[in-house]
Amino acid sequence: MEKAMRAFILAALVMTASASFAGELEDAHRAAVAGRDSYWNCLAREYPRDSNKKLSGEQFTSLIASVCASERQNFRVMLVDFLSLQFPDVDSGAHMTTANNAIASAQKDVVTAFVRHQAAAK
Repeated sequence: MEKAMRAFILAALVMTASASFAGELEDAHRAAVAGRDSYWNCLAREYPRDSNKKLSGEQFTSLIASVCASERQNFRVMLVDFLSLQFPDVDSGAHMTTANNAIASAQKDVVTAFVRHQAAAK
């Protein structure tokens, strides 16, 4: 009877820890998505500014790389945290590379839209 009770308690602890981890992972995912959205929204606010309309594609690329530093860093941290929880056996450097690639992709998308819009306006 005592062994059965210990097994039951152990099973209950494992299930509680598993549920707790799932909640932590979900919270980390939600934070990463919020960080992404905040960064994207910041980049999107730069796109239509009147002061940017006369910039070349190269100048706009430099501008986009330098704006939204706080949002960019928050997104990077939140994404690395999420990836570290979801894939704990993967090297943290790989998670940082993934986050940096996501940031570069966001910047590239905004610059591509800007350059296409400029070309269409000519």
